[in-house]
This record gives sequence, C-alpha cells and structure tokens, in this order.
Amino acid sequence: MRLKLYFIISFLLFSSLLFAQNMQEGFTYLETGKYDKAEIFFNDILNLFPNNKTAKLCYGRAIGLNGKPEEALDIFTQLTQDYPNDFEIKLNYGEALLWNKNFASAKSYFSNLIKEQPNSFPALLSYANTLSNLKEYDQAITYVNKALEVEVNNPNALTSKKYIYLGYAYKNQQNQSYKKAESLLLKNLELFDNDKDTLLNLANLYLILNNLEKAEATYNQLKNNTKHTLEALNGLALVNHLKGKEKLALNISKTAYQSLTETTHQTISNQTTERYIQALIWNKKYKEANRLITSLKASNPNKNWVLALDATLNIYKSDFKNSLEDYNSILKNDSTSFDGNLGKANTLKALNQIDQAYYYADQTLKYYNNQKDALNFKTTIETNFTPYYEAKSSYSFDNGDNKAISLSNTINFPLSTKLKLNTNYTYRHTDNTITNFNATSNDFTFGVSYNLTNTIVANVIAGLTNANASTVNYSEFLSDVSLDIKPFKLQQLKIGYKRDLQNFNAELLNRKIIQNNYYINYSLNTNFNLGWFTQYFYTSQSDNNTRHLLFTSLYYNLLAKPNLKAGLNYQYITFKNQVPTIYFSPEQFNATEVFINFNKDENITKPKAWFYDLTAATGLQFIGNNKSQSTYRIQGKLGYKFSNRCLANLFGTRSNIASATAAGFTYTEVGLRFKWLIFNHPIFKFKTNKKG
Repeated sequence: MRLKLYFIISFLLFSSLLFAQNMQEGFTYLETGKYDKAEIFFNDILNLFPNNKTAKLCYGRAIGLNGKPEEALDIFTQLTQDYPNDFEIKLNYGEALLWNKNFASAKSYFSNLIKEQPNSFPALLSYANTLSNLKEYDQAITYVNKALEVEVNNPNALTSKKYIYLGYAYKNQQNQSYKKAESLLLKNLELFDNDKDTLLNLANLYLILNNLEKAEATYNQLKNNTKHTLEALNGLALVNHLKGKEKLALNISKTAYQSLTETTHQTISNQTTERYIQALIWNKKYKEANRLITSLKASNPNKNWVLALDATLNIYKSDFKNSLEDYNSILKNDSTSFDGNLGKANTLKALNQIDQAYYYADQTLKYYNNQKDALNFKTTIETNFTPYYEAKSSYSFDNGDNKAISLSNTINFPLSTKLKLNTNYTYRHTDNTITNFNATSNDFTFGVSYNLTNTIVANVIAGLTNANASTVNYSEFLSDVSLDIKPFKLQQLKIGYKRDLQNFNAELLNRKIIQNNYYINYSLNTNFNLGWFTQYFYTSQSDNNTRHLLFTSLYYNLLAKPNLKAGLNYQYITFKNQVPTIYFSPEQFNATEVFINFNKDENITKPKAWFYDLTAATGLQFIGNNKSQSTYRIQGKLGYKFSNRCLANLFGTRSNIASATAAGFTYTEVGLRFKWLIFNHPIFKFKTNKKG
C-alpha cells in the first residue's frame, strides 16, 4: 500500500515537472516576440488543461500582443474574478487596458496597484507608460524614475524613459515651445549618449527653427558617432538644399545612394532613394529623376512615397494637373497623409483654386496639430487676401531741370478669393526752373479684379485726373482694362488698353496730351532656368502722333537662393511724328543692354527680415541715325519686413537711357514705400468645401 502511494506521488511530481518543462517552450516564444507561435502553444495546453491559471495568463498575453487586445482583456477580466488577490494577474489586466488604448482606466487602475505594492517595478513602469500615452509627461518622468530606483538600469525602463522624453519634446514642439523642446532633447542626449532617435528629432527641430547650422552639426554628430550614416547623409543633403547649395546636396545624397546594398534595411533604402531623387529634382535633372521614379513605380506600384516623388517632379516642371492626380492617389490610399494633404494644398494654390487649397491645409492641421508648414501655408494665403494700405512717396529729377514730387496712396480690398477692389489717389507736382513751367495733377481711380476662371483674371480700373498747369486747368478720364491669362503651363499673357496723360513734366501736362495705349505682355519660363519676357505697346495720342514700343528680355536664372539672374534686353521705339522740343519722339530708337538682377522677394521673406532688389545694366542706344551712345541703369530697393502685417522700403533709380523719360534726359528717382495690412485676417471666410 505504501509503495503504491509512493508511486502515485512520484508520478504526480514527475508529471508536474514535465509539464513545467513543456511550458518553458511557450515562455520562450513570449520572451522572443513570437506571439503567433505562443498563441498556438498555449491554446494547445488549454485544450488539455482548461483550468490551468498559468496557461490562461500566457495565452491572454499571447493573443493581446498578437493583435487581439479585446479578447485578451476578456480573458484577464475573467482571471481577476477567479483570482482576485493575484497581483500578477492584476498587472496583466492593467496591461490589457493599455493594449486597448483605454488609458484613462489604466491610469486609475495602476495608481491603485502602486498603492497596493509601492515598490512593484512592473506597476511603476506601466503607470509611467500610461501617463506618457496620456501626454502627462512630467508625472511619467517621475514614475519611470521610481521604477529605475527599484531596478537600476533596467533596459525596458530606460527605453520607456527615452521615449517619454521624446514625446514630451514633441508635445512642446507642436505647441511651438521650441526652447523647452530643445532642452528636453539635449537632456535625453545626456542620458542616452548619441541616441539616433534623439539626434534625428533634435535635427528636425532645428530645421523647423530654420537654424541650419545647428541642424547640420547634429546630423554630423549622428554621422560621426553612430552607425546611422545613411540617415545622417540624408539629413545633410536636406540641410544643404535649404541653404541653397543644391550641387552639394546632390553630391551628398549621391554618396548615400551609392552606398546602398542588398543588406540595407528596406526603410532606410527607401528613404535614401527618395532623398536622392529629390536632390536630382532640386538640381533640375528631371530626366534622371523621372527614370528612377518610373523604375520605382514598377517595383512599388501605388506606394505613397513613390507617388509623392512623382508629384514633386511634376510641381517642379509646373505640370500641376498631373501633380494633382498623384496627390489624389495618395489620399485615396491614406486620407490622413501629410504629403497628400499639404501637397495637394500647394498644387491647388498653384492652379489658383484658393478655397480648395485652404481646405486641404485645414485637413493637414486636422491630422497634424499645429504643424508649422501647414500653419505658414494658411498664413500666406490669408496675407494675400487681407486688405492692405500702401503709401509711396518719391522725388525725381533729371538733367533737363525737371523736378517732381509724387505721393501715392492705394487701398486693396479683397472681398473673396475671386473678387478684389482697389482704389488709388496720386498727387504729383512737377516744375522746371528754366522754363518756369509748373503743374500739379491729382489722380483718383477705382478698380475691380475678378477671376473669370482659374486661368483668366479680368482687371478694370477707371478714374479721373485733374491737372492744374500754368495756363490750363482740366480733368480727364483715366482707364486701364486688361485680361491676365495663363494659356499654358510656364506661360503668362496680358492683353489690355490704358488711357492716361503725358505727365512726366509740367510742360507736357500743360499741353494735355492724352495717350491711348493698346498693349500685350507675354512671359515664358522654362524648366532649364531660361526665361523670356516681351512687351508691345501701340499708342495713339491726342496730338495725332502714334508710337510703337517693343521691349524684349531674355534672361537666365543663375541662382535660386538668393535669386540671381542675368540677361539681355532690347528696346525699339518709333514715333510717326518727331517733336523733340516737346517730348522724346525719335523716328527710330534702339537700345540693347546686358543686366544682372539680385533679389530677395518680400512675399517670401519671413517677418523681421530684410528684403532687397538690385539691378545693374549697361549697353548701347541708337537714336535715329546718330552714333551709338553708352547707357547705364541702376535700380535698387532695400526694405525690412517688421511683421506679417507691416513692411517698408527705400527705392531708387538712376538711368541715362533716353526712353526712361519723356524728354530723353538722364533721370534719377528716390523714394519711400510703406505697406500695412489693415486687418489681421481677410474679411471673408474661405469656402472650405471639399473640392479639387
């Protein structure tokens, strides 16, 4: 009898030991992240032993970590009812709440567990992670530090701490608390020396702040002190692009691209390929970029990152309709895509579909709260449609002893994205001490601009001028009617009629010479930096004279940032009647000049920054059959943008080109301009219906 009892006890102990050894295989699956195998393993155990607590707990963990969080929560809910005092089961129940993203319930649950066992490492760490998910980062840091006091240098706790700091920094970045974000990231680097994720986040912060030197230094730190060379080179290429160093950006990106191997992680390989194609586009190497994109389309059909590259290429080529198709495809794949929403906004803006562009900028912010690029995009649109006042004053003189003072006041008042009103008052006083002529003119005009279509804008300006000269006092009707047309991509056409007075000097105002100008402007840009502008005027005058004026300019864009271009200008003028004692009216006038222009546009300049425009030109002019004469022309503008609402600039011109004045004299003008947005925002609401 004793022998039989001993045998039974021995068998049970052996079975228990064997069962525990068999369970170890499942434990290994869980520890190594093979959750699908763990799920199958513990399910088989439960088929044999349906009431085994350990198997149930492990099965719950397996399915929870294998994408079935709701089922896992049901299992742990039942286990807590069956074993209400089992602390390990309580911990797993709390973790199941996290898997189900029920962070508010998890917060209160883990808080109670910590009261129950204040030194429980899993409870402290899970509570810290819960607070992090709730973006309560200060408290999260406190509790992850408590967890690390219990288990010093625990790798899981250290990983959580790193990501808590990263999340806290990102939150501050979104709230535009950039100094706080930088401080947190630098603190993270102290804790985790040369950490890749922290360095990338820090470099991105510096890019947002446009602190390109610090961004470059951070990417160099990543390149020199870690194994993540490709990520660093991709970042350095972007920094140099933002600096306007496109060739260097391409060289860096090419080095990274040529370093790719079959063993390179696919994500890094895609990012490096993407940056290389972008660098090709920045350098206008469109054929090579298109070849690579075509190859990617074949191997990665309908992938968003490839579609975004194609969209970017189309934008640089001004092929906005095809770009729009790409962004529509991206949004069809993922309606929350940042590239898709903001890229579509930019494309719609280029197509002059402003309301729809504004809508997609809003969509971007809906998914990416306080995203700086989207906020800047909206600000740019709002600024373009905010009513403004502009004042301009100037003083001019020439070597014919003509002097003039001019004061101009303009109000531009958009009523919608299609309709704008404007009004102008200009006062001009001119005199000549030699002839003793003087005159004053007051011009009042009112204008309307309306978008007939996305490619045609109609402009109508009408008003009166009142001239008070030495011997006459009269009023005349003024007008300017035109159509701005974009017939094809990279082309602009303007056709118009303008009625005004010869008002350069007092004598001309005294003679009351009315001009009827019929004009056409044509502008052509290319994808290879070459541009062409042509202007033609036919003018019939009230003194029975007529004029033909042709101006054409061929230029080449040498640099994009800052903008630098050089070119060749040609001008031809002919008058039916020559009346040189009254105004410059040669039978034939030809002028050719080479010029260089260097500028930073006020429209793209950020607040509290300088803007400028400088043109220098020299050439030859031929008046009738006379010998050629050398010419020069210097024009400049220097201004400061105080805020998004206010700017001012000085401007000046000096030229000895005969056509620069009605009298053919060397001419000088200096002046001051002031522009102020009357309101903070447009007076109308953008139509944010989904179109385009």
